[in-house]
Amino acid sequence: MNDELTLLAEAGAAVVVTAMATDLWQSTRDAVLGLFRRADRSRRAAIEAQLDGNAALVAEAETPEEVRRALFGFWALELVALLRRDPSCREGLARLAAAADGAFPDARRAFAGRQTNTARDFGTVFAVQGGDLHTHPAGPGGPAGPPDSTGPRPDGPRAR
Repeated sequence: MNDELTLLAEAGAAVVVTAMATDLWQSTRDAVLGLFRRADRSRRAAIEAQLDGNAALVAEAETPEEVRRALFGFWALELVALLRRDPSCREGLARLAAAADGAFPDARRAFAGRQTNTARDFGTVFAVQGGDLHTHPAGPGGPAGPPDSTGPRPDGPRAR
């Protein structure tokens, strides 16, 4: 799945969990169920039960934002799977996310991942968030170390 559809699923998930236990929950719930309209009856029933159960968890929680953060990943995966099965849901999910932007302007930002990567000495960091990263080791004749003159010397430790 391309990054655009993954971002759309994440935006939809942010809307779903942010709306839980708010005045906009019923309309958001109905919109999400509408996205699953082509699923079989048992799948729709399972999604409806999941939505209702998750909303109850948020409503009853001492720290609703922590529960929302925990549920975000589940709904992002659920919506990615839906988009894979039924790409025609893309427009409906985009409408849901766009309509909720006015009501929940910080929803997407609240669920954005935070990542800190640090490399020390001659370490290398290969990091990615929300996608794939493919690395290939240097082959024969490839880089042996940092290109600057403070790097390791072939005949021993670094000169200082």
